[in-house]
This record gives sequence, C-alpha cells and structure tokens, in this order.
Amino acid sequence: MGTDVNVHPGHGKAGRQPTRQFLDTLSGHDDPGMFGRMFPTLEPLAVDDGPLRELADAMKDPAPGDAAGNNLNVPAGFTYLGQFVDHDITLDLTSFGEKEADPTAVTNFRTPALDLDSVYGLGPDGSRHLYARNSASDSGKTPGPKLLIGKTVNVDDITGDHRNDLPRNPEGFALIGDHRNDENLVVAQTHLAMLKFHNKVCDQLAASGKPAGEIFEEARRIVTWHYQWMVLHDFVERITEKGIVAKILEQGRRFYRFKKIPYMPVEFSGAVYRLGHSMVRQVYSHNRIFTPGGLAPATLDLLFRFTGLSGGIIGDLAPNPIQPPLPLPVLSSNWIIDWRRYYKLLPNNPAGVTLNPSRKIDPFIVPQLHTLPGDGGSLPFRNLKRGVLLGLPSGQDVAKAMKIKNPLTPEEISKGSDGAVAKKHGLHQHTPLWYYILKEAEQRGSGERLGPVGATLLAEVFVGLVHGDHQSYLWLKGKTWKPTLPSQVPGEFTMADLLRFVGDVSPIDGISTV
Repeated sequence: MGTDVNVHPGHGKAGRQPTRQFLDTLSGHDDPGMFGRMFPTLEPLAVDDGPLRELADAMKDPAPGDAAGNNLNVPAGFTYLGQFVDHDITLDLTSFGEKEADPTAVTNFRTPALDLDSVYGLGPDGSRHLYARNSASDSGKTPGPKLLIGKTVNVDDITGDHRNDLPRNPEGFALIGDHRNDENLVVAQTHLAMLKFHNKVCDQLAASGKPAGEIFEEARRIVTWHYQWMVLHDFVERITEKGIVAKILEQGRRFYRFKKIPYMPVEFSGAVYRLGHSMVRQVYSHNRIFTPGGLAPATLDLLFRFTGLSGGIIGDLAPNPIQPPLPLPVLSSNWIIDWRRYYKLLPNNPAGVTLNPSRKIDPFIVPQLHTLPGDGGSLPFRNLKRGVLLGLPSGQDVAKAMKIKNPLTPEEISKGSDGAVAKKHGLHQHTPLWYYILKEAEQRGSGERLGPVGATLLAEVFVGLVHGDHQSYLWLKGKTWKPTLPSQVPGEFTMADLLRFVGDVSPIDGISTV
C-alpha cells in the first residue's frame, strides 16, 4: 500500500461552521463540505415544540420487556456497532444549546469515511498515546504497530490476567481516538474488539515474515477493508435488504451524490441514522453474572455507569483498596463482555447463555431514553426538535422527491397510539423525517428492517462514504474485492467472523474461540 494508506485522516481538525442559510445554497451534489443536504430544494418542515413533545411522549415503549417488541433478525450487538460506526464517521462537539442558535454549526469533526480514524487517530507518529512501545527494534523508544490494550481489575471470583479494558490514563479517561466510545460499556467493548482485531492482524503479518516497518500500514489496510466490507454487507444489508449494496454499485447512487469528497447529509445524520435509538433495549444479558436471574440484570443505566465518561472509572482517584461496585480504577473483571450474548457466534447458544435481540425498528423508544440523566430530557423530543432546527423536510416530501412508488399513506402513519397523536396535529400528512423513517420500518418492514425511503438513503450514504474514500477497497480494488481473512463463509466477513478471529469470546468463562 505504501503512501496509499490513510494514516493522516485529519482527525480533530476544526471544520467549516455552516449556517442554515449556507446549507440552503448548496446543490447537495457538489462537494458542499462536511455537512450538506441531499434534497436542498425541499421546504423545511416547521413544527412547534408542543406537538413535537406530545408526539415524543407517545413514542414511549409501553412494554419494553415484552418479547413481541424484539427484532430476532438483528442481534443486539448491532445496535452498538451502529453507534461505533456513527462515531467513526461523525464528530460534532457542539452542545445542543449552541445548536439552537446555529443548528448546523460544527466546531470539530471526524472525517466522513469508514476509515477507523476513531481507532487509529493519526497513527503511531501522530497519536503515540494510542500505541504500544516498539520493543522489537529500538528498545522501546518509539511506538510500534500495535495498539494499547488495558487490563481489568479482578473482583469476586473472577481472577487471571485479563486484558479486556480500554487503555486509560492515570485518572481513568480512555486513551482512544474518540472519547465517546467510552460512554457505554457495549460500545467500549466493541472499540476494544477493534483494537484486538488490529493487533491480531499485526501478529499474523509478523508471523508471515512481513518486515517490521511495513506491518502497521498493511495491518491497517487489512483491518479497514474488512471493516468496510462488514459494515456494508453485514450491518447495512441486515437492516435494509440483502443485495442492496450490489444494486447501488451497479446502478449508481441516485440521491447521495458528490464530485470527489463525501459530505455528511443532514437528512442522514439528523433522521435516517437515528434509527438505532429504537433498537436499544432497557435490559441486557451481558455475561453470566450480569443477566436476568444472575447477580443483577445489565440495565441500560448500568452499562452507562461502568465507563470512564460516566465518572464510574476514575483511575488513581478510586479508593485503594477498591470498594466495588463504583468508582473503580479500571473496568472490573466481572463486567467483561460475553460476545455470544450480543452476536450469533454459534448456531445455538448453550443453556443459560441468552442471545439478546435488538428491539424492533419502530416509533417506540424505551422509557429510559425519555428521561436522560442530568438535564438531557427526552431523547425522542431532542431528535424531533433537531430535525426542525436543521430544516429537514417532511418524510412525504422526501418520498415524493425520491419517486417512491408506494409512500406511506396518512392512514398508515395514523395507526397506533403514537399515530393518533401524529394525526391530532396534522403530522400524519406532513411528518417529521425521523418519525417517518421509523413508522415506515414498522409498517413496511414489520419492524425488522427499514422501509424503501430509509433503506435507500441509508445504503446509498454508506456506499458513498466507502466509495469516496480513496484508500477504501471500493476505490482501490473495486466492487469485486472479497475479504481474505478466515470466515464462516469464504469470501464474506461478518461481525461474528471478526469476533471469532479475535478470540476472547467470553474471557470470564475461559472461552477464547467457538
């Protein structure tokens, strides 16, 4: 690869600060910058806060533990893989209050590409704090090709030398390329799996005789290309439809278009990709300890508390000796993830090992996301309000612009207790785009996958982000390239394949492979 490898992605640069007026002047197809519109000529949908709040309240899942609300086709790990991917392609550090004054302004950004800059930062030279010392060549004076991995602290009967935490500074903050990946435990453990994935590829290359000076670039290429393929074919097609990526590559992108440089469409970031909020569960089976029927169920609240960003992990500031459960110096060994519970690594899990499904893609959001800690308030209301602030068009206008043959009817949008509230305020005819996407998934995808508007836009954007990256497999090798690492089906590569390749399936049970 040589200089083709993107080891300087520009992570953390200050970017453009587009105003709403600036966005409105963009064609949407001519490299508008970091943010832009796919449908710049459509009228914004204006809705007052009162109707938005009432609709948001109606989106509360009345039975978050009811199995009827589960999506058995999408294991719960994909909810948090989706969040990891989001952090890989977007970085917006503007507060919500500041967005009210300038809703599309960003003061910092991530490169809009699936290039894992959230993992690699600026590479061993530019982000030394992310890398292990290169003891093989210069007595540890410089960083080597492998990423740092953190240790857990043993509690209860979980003993052994477990390297199953993110690397951390002396006060517990994660030493990673994106601090947001330490905001909940499943995303943190997903990031950790990506660190281990890279290191395993480095080991494989070293064992094959690859010169030490070439290992990092080659490992990053292999890891990034397999990750890109996995996101497109395992993640995107799982929540849209099988074959949609090949169809778009064959027929071209109709709505997400640019000349050379991908941009982040606000229709995607502010509506379509917020589908993941409906997939969140309130309770998970995390491992044999934290599971319904175990010591305690892994509630959404606990998954957020056992992180550095929550203040639950604080390094040297923690009591010594430790006084579980919190605060802790690093992650405790009893919270190491059992991946069999989040992805289908086995044809059938053994008795007592529950595979968590995600919740259905529909308008219903678990109660905890309606009462975010601090002054966070209601996440559904914030999403709906953000859509107005961004000047997003209605779902009906987007469907019409896309020439969707069978858009949702007002009667379909009016269905259910949530739909009745939408109808009360006329939102069944002029519907906020985020709500339309969720309602379309419910009505046209049975809550298992996105409908035609959501699926097309989601898939086009992801294909475009990969194709627009000049270091991606699509750009350098084309659509015929196939993954080369070991996988259950040769020529494919899924998240389950990645975890099987890494090993470490359930360390507290002594299971490294399946």
